[in-house]
Amino acid sequence: MKSRLKSDQLDDLFSAILSIENLDECYDFFDDLCTVQELRALSQRFTVAQMLLDKKVYSEILAETGASTATISRVNRSLNFGCDGYKQILSKREKKED
Repeated sequence: MKSRLKSDQLDDLFSAILSIENLDECYDFFDDLCTVQELRALSQRFTVAQMLLDKKVYSEILAETGASTATISRVNRSLNFGCDGYKQILSKREKKED
């Protein structure tokens, strides 16, 4: 495992997330767990990652998502130097859609 965040508390949280069985359950859990703003920020980062991997430019991403250049840069840094989490999940989604 490459994550520098590893802890028993995160293991418990991630195990709980992995136990979610459907989209409704997911909405219920995250609605209780996170604020609306936190969820919007997470979903925005995920969209930014998709767009960066699709070779969209910053100005296009900014216009479509409203993400700041700092957020876009942070996501881009994760894509280039992170643990490949975005890429792994987006690749799995693509395979499911095929």
